[in-house]
Amino acid sequence: MNPSQNVRTPSLAKQLRASMPVAPKWAYFDHAAVAPVSGPAGEAISRWLAEAVSQGDADWPAWARGVEQTRQQAAVMIGASAAEIALVTSTTMGINYVAEGLDWRPGDNVVVLADEFPSNMYPWLHQESKGVEVRTVPTDRGRVNLDEVRAACDARTRLVSASWVHYATGYRHNIAALCDIAHAAGALFFLDAIQGLGVFPLDVRETPVDFLAADGHKWLLGPEGAGVFYCREERLNELRPIGVGWGSVVGAHDFSKIDLTFKPTTARYEGGSCNMPGLLALGASLELLSRWPRASIAAAVLEITDLACERLRSVGAEIVSHREIEPNGHDPRSGIVAFALPGRDPLALRQQALSAGVTLSCRAGRLRLSAHAYNDAADLERLIAALA
Repeated sequence: MNPSQNVRTPSLAKQLRASMPVAPKWAYFDHAAVAPVSGPAGEAISRWLAEAVSQGDADWPAWARGVEQTRQQAAVMIGASAAEIALVTSTTMGINYVAEGLDWRPGDNVVVLADEFPSNMYPWLHQESKGVEVRTVPTDRGRVNLDEVRAACDARTRLVSASWVHYATGYRHNIAALCDIAHAAGALFFLDAIQGLGVFPLDVRETPVDFLAADGHKWLLGPEGAGVFYCREERLNELRPIGVGWGSVVGAHDFSKIDLTFKPTTARYEGGSCNMPGLLALGASLELLSRWPRASIAAAVLEITDLACERLRSVGAEIVSHREIEPNGHDPRSGIVAFALPGRDPLALRQQALSAGVTLSCRAGRLRLSAHAYNDAADLERLIAALA
């Protein structure tokens, strides 16, 4: 066990579980795909819907204030200012704000890991038509050799992009080290945070990532279509805004005046109408998760996934994920565990588990378990029984 698990709040799992209506019915181990919406998030959507149906837009100002609270909560979670946060519909949207917004020159390059999720590949590959080279660094089941990332960078590297946690194997990257490598090369650093945000601590003042994006439908326990994009204040004017609309400008609510003066904040990327119910729901889940220190949530997640590895090995499973503390002290563990049962079809096993009320995924030909802090030992026993 990691010593950081000593900070676990004993009642955390039980208290969070009480706010997850899915828990009595399902042993839910698929948060890395689409998480169940938390109880408070569901209530926020229901409340918005009742108001919208019965009163139209009469409560719109209150909804808008709620969305601003979501922005503030997201900023607090990562140690940013609210002015550095845009509320977006997807991680992909945030990545594209950077990929399409940088002033690329022919001969520039971007360094990415070779087995990234497609959303963190295609926007960079799309820049090849501008003469940008996409350099991919190979990994071992998600784990990258930092020296190889360093070697891939040169004077023409404009940006290094990486996921916080590898989507298929759960390898949690050393973000501070990757950030340092990018900045030492004179490049920017983009973090796809969707598989880590909500579980693991991150302070962008201490770990100076330049850009970050994450949708809320995984570890943040919110609905799809509501997420966050972070742009460091001093980088804002290095990007050409895209998706420009009425909400992008200083005089956003003066519709009769046309003046393309962008807001001096990252909210300039919110050009049109937002996903109001989704963002209100995301805010409710952010408030729920803020009741515990991030380190306590991380400790609970690592404890339940360590136990999952132990139980899976007891029934003959091979753990594919890197779960050992590295010689330099880096902890690669996350809420994702990839595993295989030799001689058995992972797709058939997944269907078998679903039939028994247990959710998990198949990725890269393996089974993938992704547990949150509210999962408990009883959930794991249901999983083991289902696989048997």
